[in-house]
Parts: sequence; structure tokens; C-alpha cells
Amino acid sequence: MTDRQMPVQRVSLHVPPLNEVATVLQNAYEKHYSSVSVNVVDCPDLTQSPFNLAAPGLCGKTAVTDVGGVPNLHPLVDRSKIYSLDRVARQVEIDDVFLVGAGAGPWQTEGVNCEMVTNIKTGADAKNNTHISKVDPSDGSCILKKPEGTDFALMANLFCSQGKPGKVLEIKVRCGTSKVRNFMNVARLGLQAQYGDKPVALGGTFLVEKGKAHIHIMNDFLTTPLDSDEKVEKWLNFYEMSSPLVCLGYLISHDPDLDLRIEHFHCFSEHGEGGHYHWDTTPQEVEYRAYFNVAENIYRIDRPTVSHQIGRD
Repeated sequence: MTDRQMPVQRVSLHVPPLNEVATVLQNAYEKHYSSVSVNVVDCPDLTQSPFNLAAPGLCGKTAVTDVGGVPNLHPLVDRSKIYSLDRVARQVEIDDVFLVGAGAGPWQTEGVNCEMVTNIKTGADAKNNTHISKVDPSDGSCILKKPEGTDFALMANLFCSQGKPGKVLEIKVRCGTSKVRNFMNVARLGLQAQYGDKPVALGGTFLVEKGKAHIHIMNDFLTTPLDSDEKVEKWLNFYEMSSPLVCLGYLISHDPDLDLRIEHFHCFSEHGEGGHYHWDTTPQEVEYRAYFNVAENIYRIDRPTVSHQIGRD
């Protein structure tokens, strides 16, 4: 990894009680799904299938972090932006941290631009179950694999905890009833309506338990600028992927002037599919199950000097 100084901004977040957040989310999801159940529960052991996470829980000290950002990729890639999950683990000031979330994978070792699904526990009980997904150049299909090492590139949006058991939010919904297909977007907008400019961040995992989802994988870097949403759409590879899909990341209800990517989730599976989650494609069949916790702080690491231009959400 390139050894360079990285500015880190730390901001305290609004941390409402889990019971209060559960009520807010129950009301938000009832507008979009026929069956909704949001409760505060003891976190199940997330190391078990189908979640297969690197730590059992989402509790202890908590935070979210936004590393780098879209301007490192758009309009032209900045190949100097190489990061390490090991270093991020130290920067968020949580001992034995458990990191889950979305980012850009290590093109420098994979030989091609790719998506990263972060899933790593540090400390004495260290475990790395991070995956990357990339486009198979022979037929355009998805390649899902574990990368070597802990380096990544360009950007990442991660939920951080100590991986301990404890109380979390459990969200179960099924059968979409509106035009809204994006599971995490419902939660973020519900929190935004309730808390306004008080930033509330949730992170952890949700499972597309039944149905299918619209997923993208980035192609390799272009030599011409990605300077419009239309060009980005043509550059990405889109797939309809099958459940179960394990999605990891975070969302935040309000950007406290840090130029954040306000929601970002990537997914992996036991059946070889994964990438960037957009929305479900089978509303009558879909079922989601999520386990989230509230973050206490946000760490903005190596914020780009220019703001997001495209592809922010």
C-alpha cells in the first residue's frame, strides 16, 4: 500500500434509542411492503449461513467510515488512491474492529477494476471473509472470489463495530406494494423525515432472502472521461442475480457537510454471484431480512478535494 498522509475527520452522530428507530422504520416500511416487522432483538450469530460474516455480532463501539470517494474514479481514475483495510481499522479508533461494507476492489492485484464486499475482523480472533466481484472477460458473467491481502482502491463505505453480540434492529419485510424497490433507500428516507439535519447512520447486513435483485459490476477503467450519468450507465455491467444475497454496508440520513456517499451496499453469496445492490426486481416474491445497529461516529478518511459530480447515491 502507498504510504501517504491521509486526513481524517471525525464527527459525532445522533444516536437515538434502538426502540425509537424501530418505530420509525416500521412506519417507513409499511408504506412499501405488505408484511413488515421491525424489532429490537438479540443479534443472531452472523458467522453462520446464510450470512457468513467474520464476526458474530454488530455491537460494542460503533462507527461508519467513508474512505476516498467517487471523484477518485470519475471522470478519470486516480490510480494513486490505494488503501488498506488494516490501516482503516486503526484509523477508526475501535479495538479489534469488525468492518463490513462496500468499496472498490484491489485492481492493482486483481489486474482489473472490481467491486469489494468488505467482511473482515481484526484482533486476536481475526478473520477475513472479504469478497470481490469482477466481470469475466470471456463472457461478461460474474466472477466472485476472495482477494489476496487487505488492500483496496478508490473508495469504501464501511460499518465498524467490535463484532460483539448484543441488541440490534431486526427488519423483516416481504411483498413490495409500491414503485420503490430499493430496500435501504426506504430506511434512509424514513430516518431523514424523522430526524432532519441530525445525522443518523445505520449499518450492518441485509439479506435478499427470496426473489431477485438488480446488481452491477464495474467494468475496467476507461481512458475517456466518465463525465455523465449516461456514460456511467453504459460502462457498468448489470445483472439480475438470485437470492439469497448477503448485502453489507451503511446508510446515513443526513450528510453533516462531509461530502458523503449517503448509502452504499454490496452483496455476495454462496452461489457465486455478487456486486453493487440497486433494488429488487421481483416485488411480489421478494423477502428481506436485515440486522442493523446505529453508529456513534463517522470518520471521513482522505476526502477528495473536489466534490461528487455523478454517481453519488
